Amino acid sequence: MSVEHDRSTNDRRPSRLTRAGDRQETASKLLASAARTSYDPLIEIDWEAPVPGDLYGMSPEWCSLYGTPMWDEMTQQQRITLTIHEAASIAGTGIWFEMILMQMLVRDIYFHDPSTAHVQFALTEIADECRHSTMFARSAAKFGVPSYRPKTWIRTAARPFKATATGSLAYGGTLFAEEILDMMQREFMRDTRVQPLTRTVSRIHVVEEARHIRFAREETVRRAANITRFQQARVRFVLAVTAYFVVTSLVNKNVYAAAGLDAEAAIHAAKNNVHYHDMVRRGCANTVEFLTEVGLIGGPSTMLLRRAHII
Repeated sequence: MSVEHDRSTNDRRPSRLTRAGDRQETASKLLASAARTSYDPLIEIDWEAPVPGDLYGMSPEWCSLYGTPMWDEMTQQQRITLTIHEAASIAGTGIWFEMILMQMLVRDIYFHDPSTAHVQFALTEIADECRHSTMFARSAAKFGVPSYRPKTWIRTAARPFKATATGSLAYGGTLFAEEILDMMQREFMRDTRVQPLTRTVSRIHVVEEARHIRFAREETVRRAANITRFQQARVRFVLAVTAYFVVTSLVNKNVYAAAGLDAEAAIHAAKNNVHYHDMVRRGCANTVEFLTEVGLIGGPSTMLLRRAHII
């Protein structure tokens, strides 16, 4: 009987993915990490340095046309130009969602005691995101490219989400935006083929975002543990919609004309690019595994995730 009891106890233990420490203890550790390693992009980045003309804006393997016949036919200069514009587009989507995240965090801590480590780290994260958004915007301007953003109707439709999303929905949605960008930027910052500006921006974001990801994951675990089945179904659906629009908004369709390409043909090629779909799935794999483990991916909502090539 004791053997059976031990086995059932072990079965109930959280997996490595879904462990969450004490909220205040985790926040204290994250605050200490932020005190040791944080950056001011206005100082850390040499904004006056020239932009090399022979380096990609990001790792070309992440380009939406990489692996297509159109990519093979492009000149090297067109490839460089396209990757610079796509990097700026990804950053623009990042700014959009970071603005949403900042509002969700402020709402989430509004009634909490500001003397606690949890609230203080949330405020630290908000400050980080302000700097990151400024950094992304300034890097696009340095490259001399437009300020790409998701379509107006998508930004408008997101207003209810940013105004009302709470708990596991807010933090789970945050992970979809943060973790795919983190995966990309870990590759960008190590890639010597990539512009120094992109590499430095990526390094700063990766270091600071690691704390944000841990914070969001642990909060997702805590909040998801206390929702009803009806709430779970709702969170799954809205989370899938959020992930769909985040991922499909990464590459603004105007980037193709900027590289001197036939926009309609390029959009068609990107839409059917199996290589890019595989990269998106790889970029979202950790998020999908985690959110599945905590019960926030499943059921009919997975159809939207498949349409966006997230799963």
